Amino acid sequence: MNQTVLSRTQQAVGFAGWLILCFATSAIGAFASANARTFYAALLRPTWAPPGWLFGPVWSALFLSMAIAVWLVWRSQRDHRSKSIALWLFVAQLAANALWSWLFFAWHLGGAAFTEVLLLWLLIACTIGAFWRIRPVASLLLAPYLLWVTFASVLNWVLWRANPGLLG
Repeated sequence: MNQTVLSRTQQAVGFAGWLILCFATSAIGAFASANARTFYAALLRPTWAPPGWLFGPVWSALFLSMAIAVWLVWRSQRDHRSKSIALWLFVAQLAANALWSWLFFAWHLGGAAFTEVLLLWLLIACTIGAFWRIRPVASLLLAPYLLWVTFASVLNWVLWRANPGLLG
């Protein structure tokens, strides 16, 4: 077992790095979603669909929670192999997260976005499992993210099926 203890400075730099990576992912998604407000407003939406203004604050809170969770795992003194797997899963789900915005909002590919959000959901679930073995509290910090992506998956499906002309 790796017993390296990180200094406060190393921990702070590590947290800043994970925070930057999470919010860079958010920025990539936001760039793809530049016209999301107009596009989302043009879609035929179910009555339970959230208003467009809600997505920004929710995603900001989720990305902050993700950064804290991954930092807790990163700074853990657990064995190197399980931690490496957990961190790679985390980075993979970040990449999938960023890709979804491009598929749905930039390229208007509802079916591809739905398939990809299912992959994202699976990656988040695997990340939660990997985090649980290292720092259970870190996995709990990802639970709201999984719930939100579950909701987003259903919404993606409904929007895609209700708007074949816009989300072909």
